[in-house]
Amino acid sequence: MPDDPLPSPAVPPPGRLSLPARLYLLAWDTGRPRLTGAGHLHHLVRAGALTELAQRGLLVDDDGIAAPVDLDARTGDPVLDGLLDLVRESRPRRWKTWVTLRARYTLVAVREQLAAEGFLRAEKRRVLGVFPSVEYVLERVAAADALRARARRVLEGPQPAAEVAELDAAVVALAAAAELRTLASARDRRRHRRRIEELTERSGAAAPALHGVVREVRTAVVVAAAAASAPAAG
Repeated sequence: MPDDPLPSPAVPPPGRLSLPARLYLLAWDTGRPRLTGAGHLHHLVRAGALTELAQRGLLVDDDGIAAPVDLDARTGDPVLDGLLDLVRESRPRRWKTWVTLRARYTLVAVREQLAAEGFLRAEKRRVLGVFPSVEYVLERVAAADALRARARRVLEGPQPAAEVAELDAAVVALAAAAELRTLASARDRRRHRRRIEELTERSGAAAPALHGVVREVRTAVVVAAAAASAPAAG
């Protein structure tokens, strides 16, 4: 089912923004502006890439293992194709393992892609005046605002979950699992708990086996978010 158009001309058609790219932009607090959830954002972005590849049928569940369907298939998106290549070149692993394994590679790829497309601006800096570093700044604030407004509409309704585009449903389900406050506060997440569950189910509507995949990936994001927010021992 195709996505419906976003309301702002500042945002390109949704088909041009992958699920991991949308989740990354959603994590920006545009009022400051600064990136939120940095401690586990790489896990959220990786979960988005896994979910979209599963929705597209390019990764399937093989007794709990994330398995590529076609060794030559490509999406045309460098972030998704990069993860596909990584899965193909690695030994078989479970979905939850892929949420965390080398997840920063996917985060780096998303940032570079969004910078190339003008959503972010890369600024070169020197740490301690010596070590070169690159800091990414949100360039297209209106685009991030429009994506957040779209996600809030999906979260709050009134459109039935069964009629929501699967990619839109996955944005809300995964962002809520990661406790992104740019989407919803803890109070809002509790208030919309049933809706979030419905959207999680909708995210895996393409095939019966996909429901289990989406839930496993979402659970891994919950675990990663909890670990990132837990106080350090000692």
